[in-house]
Amino acid sequence: MEQQTEAPFAPGLSARVELTVTDSDTAQALGSGDVPVLATPRVLALVEAATVAATATRMPTGMTTVGTRVELDHRLPTAIGRTVFAVAQLAKVDGRKLLFEVTVTDGPGSEGTAIVAEGRVERIFLDRHRFVERAVDGS
Repeated sequence: MEQQTEAPFAPGLSARVELTVTDSDTAQALGSGDVPVLATPRVLALVEAATVAATATRMPTGMTTVGTRVELDHRLPTAIGRTVFAVAQLAKVDGRKLLFEVTVTDGPGSEGTAIVAEGRVERIFLDRHRFVERAVDGS
């Protein structure tokens, strides 16, 4: 029987990451469209990076989190050269399940900045070695 370890995190935990959009971040480059603006898959990667950053400083040795569910509304295009900021805030902890509210803005978060994307990211807290071992074994 697998040991159920409670997550050492509490609601309110947050982090912010930023990205200055380059050619390699565009829908054209990532194959998700044919326009030279920030690609939705890159937005998703950015919000996931913010969730990882939020838990990083409190992560026990040998443990990790993995993404299990994402709900993301990509609302506005972002041109090459613009900087976007992703913020992830832990909204709920349910055993090993962590639910983050995420927002991406086109400015440093001051009033008047536009919301580029928003949504929720769910992650599960688990033993890193056991997870990788299962993935390699295919079980």
